[in-house]
This record gives sequence, structure tokens and C-alpha cells, in this order.
Amino acid sequence: MSVLQFIWFILICVLFVGFFFLEGFDFGVGMASGIIAQTDEEKSVMLGIIGPHWVVNETWLVTAGGAMFASFPMWYASLFSGYYIMFLLVLVGLIIRGVSFEFANHAETSRGRHFWYNTFVIGSLLAPLMLCIIFFSMIQGVPINGNGDLSLGFFDVINWLSLVGGIAGVLMSLIHGLNYVRLSTTGILRERAENLNRILYPVLFVGEVVFALLVFFQTDFFKEKFTSSLIITLLIVVMSLLGAWGVYKQREGWSLIGSGLSLAFVVILIFNGLFPRVMIATNPVHDILIKDASSSPTALKVMTVVVCILLPIVLIYFIWSYWIFTKRTPSHKKAME
Repeated sequence: MSVLQFIWFILICVLFVGFFFLEGFDFGVGMASGIIAQTDEEKSVMLGIIGPHWVVNETWLVTAGGAMFASFPMWYASLFSGYYIMFLLVLVGLIIRGVSFEFANHAETSRGRHFWYNTFVIGSLLAPLMLCIIFFSMIQGVPINGNGDLSLGFFDVINWLSLVGGIAGVLMSLIHGLNYVRLSTTGILRERAENLNRILYPVLFVGEVVFALLVFFQTDFFKEKFTSSLIITLLIVVMSLLGAWGVYKQREGWSLIGSGLSLAFVVILIFNGLFPRVMIATNPVHDILIKDASSSPTALKVMTVVVCILLPIVLIYFIWSYWIFTKRTPSHKKAME
């Protein structure tokens, strides 16, 4: 394995970390809008607090997919062809959530607004659920032949680990979104978000124990990389504890950091367990390794130069876009007037 191959594997991990940290609270706000927002006015506020950012946050997933296609084409081909239907459902979730922003604001009837508000909730739930099911079914080992082609059965995709992982990902995103609501709003929405998180965090801790046990018994992560897998798993719990502490002590910033980093460490756990593979086969002979799945050295060099030039520009714009929308949003329009 070359240095550039290793760098691009890490970079793809970083892109998915960025996606789940940032888009995770977008998904959570969307799901939360169906729980804590009771009026059209409150639902409009929920759409509004992520309106300036959701498109930018979503590009982290697009960039991760593009980077995977360019740097590890064999990984991209195997993963996206094998999980074609699942990725289609992810795309459906992202599309219906995206259009709901515009259509809800321009709906002329109450019935129309409610339809698009519900679509916002469904899309925000569907996308992270399908993504997590993909990742947590993939790491258990899937049927791959010598050409890198997947032949997935129903129970290769839907099983205890993928379902628990999918539900855990949705719950962690919801909690992350509620923490963002607490940080971004004032009034009743902030209070409801805090009260709901006080209920959800104990549920999350139970779920994390079940999740850790399933990872231990149904993957080779702890067998192959016991120390690093244990440390990362503990960090997931520690970050969740930080988020819960922020809720009970009313420290919104620390809550958001804790819930975001807990999602980030789940992604890191997956990539740590995959290394030096990109796809795990039920027959280890057919594992797809980083060194075999990558593009040519020349292609990796060109991509690295491009990233070094463009990345600072993108990060500057990204930070600036968040900086200018730091003001809290009132829960009701009357408070805004």
C-alpha cells in the first residue's frame, strides 16, 4: 500500500465524518420537526434554521462518493452496484427532503403545507436509516466473487446488526438535531428539544451497549484490531456522555459537540475495522484491499494537488456561511417582529 492510497482512504473517512457530523443535525432537525413542532409557524422555523446550510452539508456525501469513484473505482463499483436499491432509497430520501423546503414555503393550502412538512420528516428519516443499514451490513462480510461483484440476499442486508445500527444512527441523528435546535432557537422549541433529549439519552446508552455487543460478535473488528476498536467504542460512549451532560447542565454548545463527535466516531470505527480492506467478503480470499482497489499513482497525485488547492477555499467559504447565521431564531414570528 502506498502513502497516497492510505491518504485517500483517510480522506474518504474524513468526508463521511464531516457528512454525518453536519448533515446529521440536519436529518435530526427534520425528524424533530415532526415531534416538537406543533404549529405551521413552528414547523417553518424548523425548516428555516437549517435552510442556509443543508445544501452545503449534503455536498460532503457527494464529495465522498466522488472521491471514492476517483480514488478507489473498484470499491465504488462493488459497493454502489451491490447496494443499488439501498442507495436509490437514500437518494429518494434526500430528494423528497430537499424539495420540501421550497414546496412547503410556496404551498397555498394548509393541507399542502402539511404534506410537505411530513415529507420533510420522512426524507430526513429515510436517508440516514438506509445509509446506516448499508454500512453496518457491509462490515459483517458480504458475498463477493473473485471479480469483486456482490450477490446480496435479503438477510445479507437486513439483519440484527444492520437494523440496530440503522436505528442507532437515526436516534443519534435525532439527538444531534435536537441539540442543534437548542443551540439555534429560543422559546418553546428550545424547551421541547431539551425535554425530549432528557428522555432520549438514556435510551441511546442502552442502544449503544447492544450495538457494541453486536459489533463484537458479528464483525471481526475486535478480533483483528481489539485495542483500537475498544478505544473508539469507548469514545463513542464518552462523547454521548458529554452530550447528555450538556443537556442536563444546559450547555448547548457542548451537547452539539458531544452528539456530533459520537456520530463521527461511529464512522471512524467502521473505517478502522475495514482497514486495510475496503470491502469485507464472507470468504476472506475475496476481500477487496486498498492496494488493489485504488486508481493509478498518477491519478492519485493529480487528485491530491487539486485537493490541496481547492480545500482551503471551500473551508473558508464553509466557515463563513456558518458564521453569518449564528444568531438564534425565535420560535414564533411575533418574537421576531
